Amino acid sequence: MFLFNNSEPILRWKQAALDVQDLCGLITLHWRWGNRTVLAHHFTRIDQVFLVWAWVTACIFLTAQFFPLGWTVQAGLWSVLTLVGIATMTRLAWFWVQVERLRWVIYLWSGLMLLGVAATAWGIWGGVGFILLNLCSLWLILCAGGYLVMGLGMSSRSFLAAALVHGLTILTLTPAWQFLTTAVVMSGSLLLFACVQWDMRLPVKPDMLSEEEIAFNQSQQALRQI
Repeated sequence: MFLFNNSEPILRWKQAALDVQDLCGLITLHWRWGNRTVLAHHFTRIDQVFLVWAWVTACIFLTAQFFPLGWTVQAGLWSVLTLVGIATMTRLAWFWVQVERLRWVIYLWSGLMLLGVAATAWGIWGGVGFILLNLCSLWLILCAGGYLVMGLGMSSRSFLAAALVHGLTILTLTPAWQFLTTAVVMSGSLLLFACVQWDMRLPVKPDMLSEEEIAFNQSQQALRQI
């Protein structure tokens, strides 16, 4: 039985009281116009991972939709971009997943993305018509599966909702605009998760933090409940 943290909304605006693992590598944006604050936002390293993948997926599927590049050229570009995305994700997220005991998330998405790249390359370079006709559905299924496992493993209703959205999008694809639709859904979901706070299971006691850092996290968690 999977237990969800019903004390938190599925999605909400980001909170300022962050844990040690979220403060590490934090990027803060504060844009002012005269005396007025135009934009004030922060991105943790996990948010940065979502932004990286949003950029990668947008580049891949918008190129396929709007630019007349050969399929073999695109397959090479997709492979390189995906490998860059995996490496960047691992570098940015490793400390966070260690603290949260969620290393399996890195392995999950790395495996899914490599599977997608391998299937895409096989379809294009091997001339497998079924794969070529269903590239968007293939990637949407992989992402839906990844979000489903994350939703269950992290007790997150927001990721379960993302899995549902990606799965239902397959039913709406039309041949003329399937790559654009896939880009909007995949990149849009990633941008949303980067800009808001999503729900997950209650905090676990980390093994790799000092007693002072654990006490700091507990004080931050108390502030977030106010």
